[in-house]
Amino acid sequence: MASAELRAIRRRIRSVESTKKITRAMELIAASRIVKARERVRAARPYAEKMIEVIRNVARASGDVADPLLERRDLVTMGVLVVTSDRGLAGAYNSSVLRMAERHMVEWRDQGVAIRLYAVGKKAQTYFSFRGYEMAESFLAVTDQPTYADARKIAQALTDDYRSGTVDAVDIFYTVFRSALSYIPTRAELLPVSPPADEEGGPDAAGPAVSYEYEPDPGAILGRLLPRYVESAIYEQLLESSASEHASRQRAMKAATDNAEELIKVLTRTANQARQAEITTEIAEIVGGAQAMSAS
Repeated sequence: MASAELRAIRRRIRSVESTKKITRAMELIAASRIVKARERVRAARPYAEKMIEVIRNVARASGDVADPLLERRDLVTMGVLVVTSDRGLAGAYNSSVLRMAERHMVEWRDQGVAIRLYAVGKKAQTYFSFRGYEMAESFLAVTDQPTYADARKIAQALTDDYRSGTVDAVDIFYTVFRSALSYIPTRAELLPVSPPADEEGGPDAAGPAVSYEYEPDPGAILGRLLPRYVESAIYEQLLESSASEHASRQRAMKAATDNAEELIKVLTRTANQARQAEITTEIAEIVGGAQAMSAS
């Protein structure tokens, strides 16, 4: 019968093997979702580029038409939108963007600027609530597979607060996906909207301006386009964060799987040594007993 130590080691090996199966499955799921997330980013990019082009042309035609989303005000209250995941096991994905956001929030508070916080993902909600920050609004179950409806809901809350004067500016903190090994915590300005300028040397600057007829007037069209522009920007940022989350989770789960394999090897070696020592002891006892019987 195996000793208690050997039974404990074998029980631990079975436990680590079960954990390895789970981490391996999560690694494969994350790897498949990275590809889908990148495809969604590429699919959304033409819409965003065309939106920028249209806003550029309409802004040029509208002249000095004012819109609340274009208005720059003295900074009294800063809106902060932080995008994290709803689930953990994603390595340093959440901590990096949370630290960046909190660092800027501390700087704004030191300058006497009030903070109005919006959280996307349960991790941001939990992190800032634990540290005593008041949460204006939270958006959960979004980041795994973001939809345009999610972006519209977030954009509606932000633009309503900006139009009403509740906040004087809104910055978003999210993670830009570069590759499976590289994703960068990033800060971007959402509100007020800065109309995209013509690129130097680009087609708008080099060639004649495109002539449009507007119905209704360019100012009214611009007022309708700007909220769509904010929605498309948030949607693209959610997709970038989603791809980054899955890439970080894949790396974390691969590291966990590799560690489990290494631990199984170490435990198996230890179990073999314990079994070998046990067999040696049993043989020594049998030989000693046989010698004692032969000597009597």
